[in-house]
Amino acid sequence: MSSSALAASPVYEPELHDRSRPPATYWHRRGGPLPVGVDPLAGDAAADVAIVGGGFTGLSAALHLARDHGMSVRVLEAGAIGWGASGRNGGFCCLGGGGRGWREVWRRFGEQEARSWFAAQKAAIALVADLARRHRIDLQRTGEGELVVAHRPRRREALEREALEVAELFGENWEILEPGELAEQGVRLEENHGALVVPYGFGLHPLRYARGLARAAVEQGARVHERSPVVAWERDGRLHRLHTEGGTVRAARVLFATNGHTPEGLAPELAGRVLPVLSCILVTRPLTLSERAAQGWTTPALVSDTRRLLFYMRLLPDDRLLFGARGGITGRPEAFTRRVAWMRRRLAARFPAWRHVAVDHAWWGFACLARDRLPHLAEIPGRPGAWAALAYHGNGVAMASWFGAAAAARLAGRGFDGPLPAFVGRPPPRFLLPSLRPVMLATAYALYGLRDRWP
Repeated sequence: MSSSALAASPVYEPELHDRSRPPATYWHRRGGPLPVGVDPLAGDAAADVAIVGGGFTGLSAALHLARDHGMSVRVLEAGAIGWGASGRNGGFCCLGGGGRGWREVWRRFGEQEARSWFAAQKAAIALVADLARRHRIDLQRTGEGELVVAHRPRRREALEREALEVAELFGENWEILEPGELAEQGVRLEENHGALVVPYGFGLHPLRYARGLARAAVEQGARVHERSPVVAWERDGRLHRLHTEGGTVRAARVLFATNGHTPEGLAPELAGRVLPVLSCILVTRPLTLSERAAQGWTTPALVSDTRRLLFYMRLLPDDRLLFGARGGITGRPEAFTRRVAWMRRRLAARFPAWRHVAVDHAWWGFACLARDRLPHLAEIPGRPGAWAALAYHGNGVAMASWFGAAAAARLAGRGFDGPLPAFVGRPPPRFLLPSLRPVMLATAYALYGLRDRWP
């Protein structure tokens, strides 16, 4: 079976998994130095742990395994470092990782689990900052905290309920800003009916972060191999043997950190457990000081809205606007062209003063959902010694880094020192009818679109 066939998800066209195409992102144009010592796998090798996937999860796991646990590690990345979501996302290092509300988690799993989940999300953000400081990663940090804007009057009620929930459940006071107060802080846009101030998070350059993690992992003794897609996976006695086009890796333990690019063709145990979803991002040309003043958007705040198919936006350090949105059910080129045109109209509607500002970069990539709307760090059923860490529901910058650290502790046979709820330790459940995931996604998007337009 070809590597492209193994890599392809049955939900989208194979072209979206074609690693020979360099991502046309803003981040790749300004990604900083490439990590040294990152080469395709050549020949046969052995390691304590083999990691499939060289994004935030896999690189964080490799760094922690080598640095904190003294284990030998081989990372196998199908494309270049940062080819997938770790080099395509919006650079929001913020709370998140699952698709369930605070009270819903509390009711379903109990007080201790809910508190652990809340603490893990905060600790994940702190971990990213600590890794950047400790390993000299220039991730171009901007902004502090996150603003969630009510795009309809009734959605403000949901923000007020969330503020009450975090106060009642976790003892934290999150402020609600009126539309005028938000504008006074340098964030003025249409469809603003108040905003929830989430006092955690910051913006970063995701590809610089990914490349910095790769460099740090190599410096600590890990071996990182890009352009080394795994084309076969078999047992070799008590070990696992992973085959690439250039060689093999034998390891006692394996971590799949592949998220929306999980290669379902490698083994039936991986099939049908995740749902990749497309997210599209535009980046404008640099905005002048007068243009920023005309729109009233002058701060590098992280901003998202209350849509199910949410919009998210931030000013970058060179004064460009990044504007992203969930949606899209096909990866065909003509669909991408239509999606970019649609988003350009949405950008103009929200920022009238920038209606005619040129868009310099446009791309899309995968977020990854699980059927139960939870992230997962668990052993793969039927594959002793093999683990998977994935499904961050569009908020993986911080949580993927945290899961990488937690996975390293699990693979080393040690306890993890940080907060981590027990519910993430279950394998992601299969979708009931995996072949119908495209149909289910299209139906859900249609319903979400109607709900988002409701007053």
